[in-house]
This record gives sequence, structure tokens and C-alpha cells, in this order.
Amino acid sequence: MTFLKVVIFLWGMSMRGFIFLLLVSLVSGCASPSQTLSSREPVSTDTGSVVAYEAEDNILQWYDIPYAQAPVGDLRWRAPQALPVTDAPIVRGADPIICPQEAGFVSGVEGESAIGSEDCLYLDVTAPADADGSLPVMFWIHGGGNTAGHKNDYDFSRLAANQNVVVVTINYRLGPLGWFSHPALDTGPGAIANFGTLDIIAALGWVQRNIELFGGDKDNVTIFGESAGGHNVFTLLASPLSEGLFHKAISQSGYVRSMSPREAYNRDREYPEIDRGSWEFTGELGLDPETVSADTLRAIDSDTIISTYFGMSYDHRSPGIINDGVVIPSEGFAAALGNPEYAKTNVPVMAGSNNEEVTLWMGLNRYFVDASYPLTKWLPPKVTLKNPDMYKFWVRQRSEGWKAQGVDRPLAALESAGYSSLYAYRYDWNDQEDSFLIKFSEVLGAAHASEISFVQGKAMYGPIGPYMYPDSESARDMTEIMMTAWGNFARNGEPGSVKGDPWAPYVSRAPHYMVLDSLGAHELKADAASMEAIFAQVADTDLMTADERCILAWELATALSDPAYGAYRRWNAGECADVDVRALRKEIREALEAEFGTTSVL
Repeated sequence: MTFLKVVIFLWGMSMRGFIFLLLVSLVSGCASPSQTLSSREPVSTDTGSVVAYEAEDNILQWYDIPYAQAPVGDLRWRAPQALPVTDAPIVRGADPIICPQEAGFVSGVEGESAIGSEDCLYLDVTAPADADGSLPVMFWIHGGGNTAGHKNDYDFSRLAANQNVVVVTINYRLGPLGWFSHPALDTGPGAIANFGTLDIIAALGWVQRNIELFGGDKDNVTIFGESAGGHNVFTLLASPLSEGLFHKAISQSGYVRSMSPREAYNRDREYPEIDRGSWEFTGELGLDPETVSADTLRAIDSDTIISTYFGMSYDHRSPGIINDGVVIPSEGFAAALGNPEYAKTNVPVMAGSNNEEVTLWMGLNRYFVDASYPLTKWLPPKVTLKNPDMYKFWVRQRSEGWKAQGVDRPLAALESAGYSSLYAYRYDWNDQEDSFLIKFSEVLGAAHASEISFVQGKAMYGPIGPYMYPDSESARDMTEIMMTAWGNFARNGEPGSVKGDPWAPYVSRAPHYMVLDSLGAHELKADAASMEAIFAQVADTDLMTADERCILAWELATALSDPAYGAYRRWNAGECADVDVRALRKEIREALEAEFGTTSVL
């Protein structure tokens, strides 16, 4: 697309809309193409009879198949309940099915209201038309912080065609409806809190019962997911309730963190670093947290729950995965990964991160970037980095920290539990085509979630598509590399070689990881940076102010694993022990809002 065409398109588009499309394109995948109803006979699953739609490349897709009862009324905040066996026809709705969440760039719906319906426990299936019951099954778990996202964002038809696999995409309960611990619901032994996790487990149970009808092999199921989806992949490896439901696992930019039921309740804000605990949340609803009943909580409409929850002040930690002692062992998520008692040692695991993970958030923050209007304010701004060296250093340390905490740490724990088939990668591709308005390769690069497009083989980036996913030899090569590795892993439990170069397994004494890049830039490395080395680099840098060093140290200590507040206070001989980073970030945020009206370049 020429610059002139971009200008013509953007002339009628608001700056907010342009950036909104950018964020949607990075966080989510793409909508399904126009399709026609297949003439094939409906597939009769145990939850209903569903018709197929024809996609390109001899691919069939089935939509909106229910896998559990709607978790409404008395079923809210309970384990998903099985649907009665039926052959009733399943009707695909005109609108996408979305679990309750806040409108925004992850959901793909602009606005500030709550969206979605609690009747959302549905899945889609994509398969080659000639699938015969023996094809590997790839089970996708979407990201979005376990507070947003939905199955409709992704189209894996090209992955199914290219690698001859069956792909399942699912919805699961999110936010306060998916992970919630309050004494009113259950105070006895066996109380559960991870309802979203149980939904994923229920969907895997549906796959075991039905996937052969779509050509998939129920004994060869690979779970894979990105961000919170990768986090949930690790959760399933730790949970004693998912045994036998999957056979391989891939975590893309996952992480490992959880909290106790006591922390998730957070009575009287016992843990001041935690926001949106259920004690505080029920108070925000105008209820007495100490005396409210389960019936009262279940009678509140979901829109009120979502709008109230996300309207509450939030800084850096709120309830997510909860160590309830049933779904997740009470010893904690991270510890459970390394405990042989819960190990699924016959499951090969691949995990990786992106080389510039945090640019998705930093690249549009006015603290790091300038916005100018060289043409007219009717067009989006020209975005440039204020301090490129400082920006790159910050991105480098945070992204290496993501790999250390979200890849090396969980893989080392799995190794100690007895897993023997482990693989690691780092995604480095940043060959975007730059535009006059933004140098995508410099500001975003190998950003969080940007690898999904290469796994699914298509990206619907709207007006910025030609820049973020150009029709280039490099992009085509990257698609082939990632599709082949993911397909190989689903078939054999090994990603295989990359362009003829062997991909060695990960072991903690020699933590090999494959750098995934195009046109010969890939390579196998074994020099994974430790958190100690990363903190040391922050201590030694002269690219940052004292306050910036403390903010970065805080992020490294608290962002991707169970927060290490003590480690932050002790870091670099106590340099930041008396620096309240939460207050400092609030001061910076308020200053940017006072000057620009917002912290971003929206």
C-alpha cells in the first residue's frame, strides 16, 4: 500500500480508531473469511448436531458448539455442568459469542461498557475436509489476561490445511466470573475458585468424547495458547484434574503466578498490593462483604459485575489463578509445576517468549514516545521514540525477564518434576515495513502476540496490514518456519529442525533455545540470561534516571511471577527500598494526563 493510499484511508478515520486497529491486530488474530454452508451431513456430537462451513484450501469449520451448560443463575461460580446428550441442531448466531468482559481492544469492541453473555461456553472446530480420525488435534486457548478475549478472534484454517491438523478454539469464563474466591460461595474443604480453568478442562473433555467425529485423534491432543493462554497451558500442567486430557503442550509468552484464597479475598485489604479482591469488590457493589450471601451475589447481573469490577482502581495485581487446593494445588502454582505428584511426565512441552514483548504497551505510551502532526491533526500522529537508547534498554531487560520467568523458570521446574521432552524458543522477527507515520520495526518489532499471525498463517491487520505483515519473502519464510515447528510438535512431540538446523531440547544445565527468525537469521543458543544477570544490568546502566531504574526493577520483581517485594527492596544494596513505585507511576501518569489528556498517543 502506498503512502498516498494510507493518507486517503486515514483522512476519514479518527486517530483513536487507527491505534485501536493497531492494538486489535496485535492482540487478536483475524476474523473468519466469507464462507458458504457445506452440503455435508451435519456432525452429531453429544451436545448437538452441527453443520459445516466451507473455507479455503479444502477446509471445513464448525461454529458455536456448546460444551457445557450456561453458567447462569445458580450455576454461576460453580464447576461447569455437563449438557444433556442431545442431537438437537446447533444454530450459528449472527453475532460472535463472547463471555462477559469489558469492551476494548482485546475484545475487538470499542467503548466503555460491559459486553458479552454468561451463556458463552462454546467452541469451534476447523479441520481438513478429508480428515479421517487420525489427525493431530491442536486446542487453542486465547489470551487477554484471563479478563478479555474470545474464540472468534482467531482463524486457524491455514494452519489446519498446511499442517493437516484439526484445530479447536474455545471460550472460557473470564475475570471475576472466571476466577473468584469469597467465603459466601463455599467455606468448606474442597472449595473451588478457578472456574475459568474448569471450563477449559470441560472443553478438553468434550474433545475426548467428540473430536473423532471431525477427523481428529483424541489420543493426540496438543494444548497451545498465548499470553494468558500460555499461562493457562502451564496451569493445566499443574492441575491434578486435567490428567489424560491432552498429550502435548505449547506456551507462547506464558507466565507463572497465582495467589492464595486468602489473598484473593483480601479482607480489610490485608495485602495492600492486591486490588479487586472479593472483599473489596463486594463492598464496591454496595454489599456487606462479611454477610453477603451466595444467592445475593448470583442474582447480580453480569453487566454490573463487569462494569463494577473494571471500574475499581487497579495498579499491578488482582486475583487470577487461585491456589484453591482442588483445581490448583494449595502449595502454589509455581511449586506445583515442579512437584512430581502432579507431573504429567509423558507430555512434551514447548515454551517461548518474544524478543520485544513489552513494546505492545510501551510503544504507544507518551512517556516513551512523541506524537507530532507534520500534515494535519485530522490524521493520526507521527510517532517517534523520545530516547531510543533508553527505550531499547528497558524493552531488552523486560523481555529477557519475561523469558527468564515465563520460559526458563517453568521449564526448569518441569524438568525437576521428571519431564524429559522440553523445548524453548525466542521469537525475534521484526521485518515489518515502516511507514511515514511510525517505524513499526523500531517501535513495536517482535511485540507481544505478534507471532500468532505466523502460527495461524494469516493476519487481518486492516489498513496497517501491509506494514505489520508485509507480502515479503521474510514474512512467508517466517510463516513456514513457525507453522512447520508447531505442526511437527503436534504430530511428534518435537519441533524438528529449523531450515535443517537441529533444535536441541532444553535442559537446565544447558538451556538451549531456538531463535525463530527468517531468512537464515535463526540459531540455537544456550546463553539464557538469569534474573540475577538482568538485575545486574539494570544496576549498571547509565541510560536511565534513578526513578526509572527503580520502576524497571519493580517491574522485573513483580510482573510475571509471584511478586518478590523483598527482592525489590534489597536490590542493589537497597537503592530503591524507600521508593514507592506505585505512587511514582501514578505521579507520572497524572502528569501525562494533565499535559496530553491521556497517557497514550490515542
